[in-house]
Amino acid sequence: MEGSTLHEWESPDYEPTLPVSEKSNPLTRDIDRASASSIVKMLEACDGQMFQEAAAGAYQRLLSDEVVKSMKAVAKRVELILKDPEHSLVVVSGCGTSGRLAFITTSSFNAELRRLKQSPVYSYIIAGGDRALFSSQEAPEDDPRLGELSLKKVCEGKKRVLFIGISCGLSAPFVAAQLDFCLQRPEVYTPVLIGFNPAHQARNEAIPGCSFTFHSVVQRMQQLSERQMAFVINPAVGPEAISGSSRMKGGSATKVLLEVVLSAAHAAAFSAAPVTHNGILQHMRTYKTTVDATYAQSSGISKLVEEAGQSLRCGRSVCYLGWASLALLGLIDASECNPTFGAAYKDVRGFISGGYRELNNNDGPLTSLGPGFDIAHDDFLRFVLPDLNDRDTVVLFYTHSDDISEVVTLARRVREKTCNLHAVYHHTDGDGASVLQDDISSLCLSVVQFTWSSLASEQILHKQWELSTKLVLNAVSTGAHILKGKIYQNHMIDVQVTNSKLYHRATCLLQRLSARPESQCEEALLKAIYQVDEVSVDIASCDIISHTLVARTRSQVVPVALVCLMTGCSLMEAKSVLEQQPVVREAVALLFDAA
Repeated sequence: MEGSTLHEWESPDYEPTLPVSEKSNPLTRDIDRASASSIVKMLEACDGQMFQEAAAGAYQRLLSDEVVKSMKAVAKRVELILKDPEHSLVVVSGCGTSGRLAFITTSSFNAELRRLKQSPVYSYIIAGGDRALFSSQEAPEDDPRLGELSLKKVCEGKKRVLFIGISCGLSAPFVAAQLDFCLQRPEVYTPVLIGFNPAHQARNEAIPGCSFTFHSVVQRMQQLSERQMAFVINPAVGPEAISGSSRMKGGSATKVLLEVVLSAAHAAAFSAAPVTHNGILQHMRTYKTTVDATYAQSSGISKLVEEAGQSLRCGRSVCYLGWASLALLGLIDASECNPTFGAAYKDVRGFISGGYRELNNNDGPLTSLGPGFDIAHDDFLRFVLPDLNDRDTVVLFYTHSDDISEVVTLARRVREKTCNLHAVYHHTDGDGASVLQDDISSLCLSVVQFTWSSLASEQILHKQWELSTKLVLNAVSTGAHILKGKIYQNHMIDVQVTNSKLYHRATCLLQRLSARPESQCEEALLKAIYQVDEVSVDIASCDIISHTLVARTRSQVVPVALVCLMTGCSLMEAKSVLEQQPVVREAVALLFDAA
């Protein structure tokens, strides 16, 4: 276990105006200039911060007693619901990555209940509905009314509901409204908030049409937590490797918290194993071991990052072909590249064996929504494979419990079109490599093989495979976009300004990188959004939601604004130089050289 010394980001003097989830990580200041292997080492160091001990007087952490105590109490509430499934429900809700993890988690634990011949008790809500599972739907995060209505609909007729709202930055109005709705109906609802900022850093900005802010909701929940009528689970896991990219550590820590709580409840309800403080702590440490075991394969992961980066740099694609829950994680990782890096849906894509039959999502098949929702291996073979070449990167994700003969068959099909094929494979130490696995290895340029203890329970083993795969996927997609030039220092420079959270993030980012006043940065942002060299009174008088509606139709809003701020050039000059050189540091240098 790491020591309890105060880390640089924990100092009150380090970026004091920013919440933890938005701070830049001192470990990755020059990740935009790093090689693939150095990128993976930096990501390893950042992910290791999740399990570091709390320093005296600093933030509570993932393994802190208060966090474990709250998890224990919530697990006991879930246990009660498992024993009264007819009238009870556990609802897990979030936006973006948080909503996708809500879907994965509830699907997994409902499947476990069905295996035990028990009634499912879990439901998920994602802002923007099921289309948000595989595409960026940022605007619904800002819609509190939509959040409340979606919760009412899911819970209709239930007498007891445990609501778990996830907002990594304690900021999403969609989730805030759901929590507020629960607080007003304590006879039915017990609200739980999961996030990764301390309570005082919850967003205190007015929410249009509401009498509350996220901050005021958190304050009310804290008061009620003393009587266990509400719970706030908000450990700090340290700044993200890429500033504000909560799909990474925020997503991983969310997965850990949810799975440990629900696993403890299931063990208590069905295996007569009571929920205990030490049991939860021990289970949490299993995930730390998983992180360590994953990065023990850093050389293989680095190879994947390098190949994926080369593919994106030359305008080609990265494809994840997976099985079961590992494939779902690949689909989700791919979908998150658009809002994070301004990527096209074809840049990084995920596909799952069995397609929508594997998902059990609320809305069923979504293929009518467009080609970005074609997610089956058959879709890959039909629409993507014919155009592949050696500049594309294809990665297989599977375990020894999947149909290995099916993996071999698909690998052979891919190998006919490209030699740039790789595999990520999980198995237990009691499972020897099969002849079929040898066939796959012979078809691939590289194989990253993870061997796990056969002594672990099947449920824990699958969760280890999933977290390990998530870390690999995050490294590949993030590392590839870094190598493509989508990061400035350790900031997402091509973030899409599609909701109020991202509008504020963009303004703060411009201020931080340009060292210009906030008003000047917001003015530059508006110029880039509206594509004008002067901000009119009409533009200035519009609210943030109006700005984000326009921003959705624009590309490279933040890079253009930053180039203008740093060089004093016109909007057209900034756009022109970024067409020649998409790496912002280099674009700025070009303009200075030309001056």
